[in-house]
Amino acid sequence: MVPQQKFFVPSAAGDNAAAPTGANLYARFAIAGAVCCSITHGAMTPVDVVKTRIQLSPEVYNKGMISGFRQVVAAEGAGALLTGFGPTAAGYFLQGAFKFGGYEFWKKTFIDAIGVEKATENRTAIYLGSSAIAEFFADVALCPLEATRIRLVSQPGFANGLLSGFTKIAKEEGVIKGFYSGFGPILFKQVPYTMAKFVVFELASEKIIHSMGVAKEDLAPSTLTKVNLGAGIIAGTAAAIISQPADTLLSKINKQKGVEGQSVTSRLVTMAGQLGAKGLFLGLGPRIGQFAIYGDIKRVLGATGGVEIAK
Repeated sequence: MVPQQKFFVPSAAGDNAAAPTGANLYARFAIAGAVCCSITHGAMTPVDVVKTRIQLSPEVYNKGMISGFRQVVAAEGAGALLTGFGPTAAGYFLQGAFKFGGYEFWKKTFIDAIGVEKATENRTAIYLGSSAIAEFFADVALCPLEATRIRLVSQPGFANGLLSGFTKIAKEEGVIKGFYSGFGPILFKQVPYTMAKFVVFELASEKIIHSMGVAKEDLAPSTLTKVNLGAGIIAGTAAAIISQPADTLLSKINKQKGVEGQSVTSRLVTMAGQLGAKGLFLGLGPRIGQFAIYGDIKRVLGATGGVEIAK
């Protein structure tokens, strides 16, 4: 007998309000993801500035994060730590919408296709497949803005902000070469990162709740936030380690124009060889909440229609 689908996460709107469905539901998932990603990545702009400098100029920024902050402020002023805030907030707003909204959509699609019982037995594959597809489309939206951010951070004086930097790259280098030279690295960075993040988060949440001996739907919202935060920290750490080499290459390839006639693949191979294993992991520390924020925003929006396949 196929078990009934279990719906969870109490709504701030109360039990009497009709739960959203269809496009209305997935729009709420997308909004929640967009807001949480924009907030978390935007708030980390100063860290990303220093991390990117460490990755791009290790001969200068080679004394750790704290020293890196001091070096940037001493050389360029405190305002330099907010370089790239516009493209970061805008880019990850779009990326978060496609990633979280897409993940919920594709997860439900796979569950409907094979049934809840079989999906529960193969939930890890469902998590991995759903997150990979969602992240691919998220990266299509993110890549131009991430290229703009890295150019602004790596080349002080390149442009005054998001609009001028975006326009300058488009005019001088074109859409494909200017904005999507880093599409390969961003896929290698973001897709494994997102796959690891979602599957580890889902399994870690399952284990944490199982250890509490209480059904998920019976947990108080504050307890769910703590569970999401704890599982999110575990997931984020694992995902950051997996994706760090591609993150370093992404920063490198977006720093400046490639040599005329040189392919993206050739540039990546050359950069990886020059960096070596140690160099590929530069800036890992700063990459170690989204899920806690995402869960809270979903509750506020009344997005209660997520299907549960955890055991």
